[in-house]
Amino acid sequence: MKILLADDEKTITVTLGDALRAKGHQVKVVYEGLSAIKSVEEENFDCILLDLKMPGQDGMETLNQIKNLKPETPVVIITGFGTVDTAVDALKKGAYDYVQKPFYNEEILLIVERIERFITLRDEYRSVREMVEKSNQYGRLIGKSPRMLEVYQLIEKVINSDCNVLIEGESGTGKELVAETIHEKSDRRNHSVVKMSCSVMPETLIESELFGYEKGAFTGALTQKIGRFELADRGTVFIDDIDDMTPTTQMKFLRVLQEHAFERVGGTQTIKVDIRVIAATKKNLLVLVKQNLFREDLFYRLNVVNMKLPPIRERLIDIPLLLNHFIRKYGKDKHYEITTDTLVALANYSWPGNVRELENSVERAITMAEDTNILRKEDLLKSPANILQDKDILSLDNYIAQCEIDYIRKVFDYTKGDKNEMCRLLNISRKTLWTKLKEYGIEK
Repeated sequence: MKILLADDEKTITVTLGDALRAKGHQVKVVYEGLSAIKSVEEENFDCILLDLKMPGQDGMETLNQIKNLKPETPVVIITGFGTVDTAVDALKKGAYDYVQKPFYNEEILLIVERIERFITLRDEYRSVREMVEKSNQYGRLIGKSPRMLEVYQLIEKVINSDCNVLIEGESGTGKELVAETIHEKSDRRNHSVVKMSCSVMPETLIESELFGYEKGAFTGALTQKIGRFELADRGTVFIDDIDDMTPTTQMKFLRVLQEHAFERVGGTQTIKVDIRVIAATKKNLLVLVKQNLFREDLFYRLNVVNMKLPPIRERLIDIPLLLNHFIRKYGKDKHYEITTDTLVALANYSWPGNVRELENSVERAITMAEDTNILRKEDLLKSPANILQDKDILSLDNYIAQCEIDYIRKVFDYTKGDKNEMCRLLNISRKTLWTKLKEYGIEK
C-alpha cells in the first residue's frame, strides 16, 4: 500500500518507516500537520498514520481536514500525550484506529494488515454491489441484501478456480441455483453441469448413477451405462443433499476427488475425468462427522470453499425484490399490487421453505386473485394463523429498525465487542458504529 506517515519524532519515522517498507509498502514521511494536508491534496494514499502532537497545526484539526479531503482513506491516530478520551474522540471524527506511545512496530503492522484486508474486501464488495444494483440480481440470483452480496462476492472468487465448493443452507434457499451460477460464470460453462440429489435417489442406485456400470454388472444391467461423473468431464458435477450419501459411496467418491479417476460398477478399466465438484447440504456436515455419520476426510476434501446461503428471515430486504421477480414470472404481464401491511406480514412470517415457499405462495396468490390486481396476505401466506394481529404489527420502518438493532446486538456478541471486526462484518465506518451503539444503548 501507499502510506503517509506523519510524525515529528525521527526515531519513529525511521524505524517504523523501515518496518513498513520491509513489508512491501511505499512510505512517504512528513513531520507536521500542514505538510500532511498538502500531501493528501496532491496524492492518494491507502493509509495515513497521523501523530496527534506535531509542530504547527493541531492533530485533531489535521484529522478533520484529511477526512474532508479524502473521507474514505483510513487514518490511524498515534498519540502519546492525549488520554483515551482523546483517542475515542478521534474515532468519532472518522479515525480508523489508534495506538498509544510507546508502541511496538508490530502493533502498527497488524493494524496496517487489517486495513489492507479491509480495502481489498471493500473494493470487491463495491464491485459486486455495483453489478447487482443495476438489476437487483446477480446472474439468476435475486437480492441485494448484505448477506447475498457476500455470497456473490464469494462466487466471484471461486468461479475461475477448480476448487471444490460446499454449499450449506436450509431447504429452499437456492443451493442448486448458486451451483448453476458458479458453473455458468466459470471457464467450464461450455461443458455440462450434471446434477444429482442423494435424497431422491434410492441408496442402491446412487453408486451406479455416479460411476455408471458395465453390461452384466448386476441383474438388469442389460447395457452399459455412462455415469454422471463421466458425463460431466471438463464440466461441473453438482451433488445435492450429500449428507444422505451412503458410507460406501462416500469412500469411492473420496477417490474421485483425490485422483479424478474411477471404475464403472462391474468394470476394471480406470476412467480419468476432469471435473469440478460442487456439493450441497441442508445439514451441518461437521456435526455429522463428529457423530461418525460422514467421513471426515471427505468433508475436508469437499469443504475447500464453504458457502453459507442465508434463509429469508436473514435477508428480509430482499422480499420485495423476490416478490416482483415471481410476479413477473407468473403474472403474465398483469400488474399486481402488494400493500404495506402485506409486506409487513410477509416479513414477520418465518418462511420455513424459504425462497421456494415464497415462489409457490406468489404462484398460488396469483391463481387465487381472479379478477383483482391485489395480492392479499391471506393468499400469500399458507395459513391465516401465521399472520400477526394488527395490534402486534409494527410499521415497516419500525420493523426494519428493530431488525437492525437485533442484528447489531448479535454481531456485538459474536465479536465480543471488537469494534474493528464489527465494522468489517457490518461494512460500516467506525463513526457510524459508535453512533449506532450509543443510539441503541448496546454499549454504555
